[in-house]
Amino acid sequence: MKKFLAFAMSLAMVFSLAACNSGGSSASNASEDSTSAAGSSEAGAPAGSSGGDLITVGFAQVGHESDWRTASTNSVQAAFSKDKGFDLQFVDCDNNSAKQLEAVRNFIQQGVDYIVIDPIVSTGWDTVLTEAQSAGIPVIVIDRTIDDSDKYVSWVGSEFTNEGLAAGAWLKAYAEKKGIKEINALVIEGTTGSSAQIGRTNGFKKYADANGWKILDSQSGNFTQDGGQSVMESYCKSYQGKFNVVVCQNDNEAFGAEDAMNAAGVKYGIDGDVVLISFDACKAGLKEVLSGKINADFQCNPLQGPFCADIISKLAAGQTVEKKTYMKEPWYVSEDVLTDISYTNNAGNDVTEPLIHVTQDVVDKAY
Repeated sequence: MKKFLAFAMSLAMVFSLAACNSGGSSASNASEDSTSAAGSSEAGAPAGSSGGDLITVGFAQVGHESDWRTASTNSVQAAFSKDKGFDLQFVDCDNNSAKQLEAVRNFIQQGVDYIVIDPIVSTGWDTVLTEAQSAGIPVIVIDRTIDDSDKYVSWVGSEFTNEGLAAGAWLKAYAEKKGIKEINALVIEGTTGSSAQIGRTNGFKKYADANGWKILDSQSGNFTQDGGQSVMESYCKSYQGKFNVVVCQNDNEAFGAEDAMNAAGVKYGIDGDVVLISFDACKAGLKEVLSGKINADFQCNPLQGPFCADIISKLAAGQTVEKKTYMKEPWYVSEDVLTDISYTNNAGNDVTEPLIHVTQDVVDKAY
């Protein structure tokens, strides 16, 4: 049974688009048909229902493969707590697409009020979303995207292609500043078929192709530290002395790549022979930026829970919601040799965005 009326009567929502905790933001992440959400975990926290039944929300999470994923899960669980008027049904899908589809179908059979999905892969969703629509259950998608169906009411997340483009723009400017004449890159991709892997790969490759960089190899580390280490161990043997850039599509892969390069005697970071680029910018990742081991880290903001809760609050009140909401995300660097980068983002807009030089204060405020 839907509890929309009881919940709607209790709403006292003011949704704040505050700045990120670090103070930086990426202007590239907004598009014409979307709102640009903030990076603060304080925004959009809904008021709980006073005396009414709890709103039941089913959440099918990707898994627990990284620090980023843990922060994402914690954000959603905090936003949909019982004291805020929700009953959250949580399923860790352990990076198994079949298990995720099964979880969503179970939510439909249980008759939850809303379903939240962070899709492991971007395709294969239309049938189950049609089933949810037929059951009258609104679906909200967070983080990664669904590309083969539009049967969801809203999405909250990151512009992954812009992250890849920003990494390419930074590397081009950094190489020019440092006098690096040739780029020979190795890429450790995320989970194959995920929108994060596709966007970051395509964005960075666009810069590589335009500037004549060599991408010697590109393999999946599945967004895990073990995966990153395994791929990098293979790279160190196959491309010994041939590479000067390593791009890891999340921090945990970068940690694994560091372990492999340490074992192989490869020097990396600001004092090394190899430039190390990462994505996510979790607290542990920014510690590596501060130490000079990771040269640049491009944030993917995981604190989407409050914004997702705000969307459900508006739906319960009969309000219209944005189809897309992009999180604001800053770019972090180990050295202050560059203050900003300029590039054409995925929407075709020319943008100039600040680079944040990582200090201990920045690390302390990170997720």
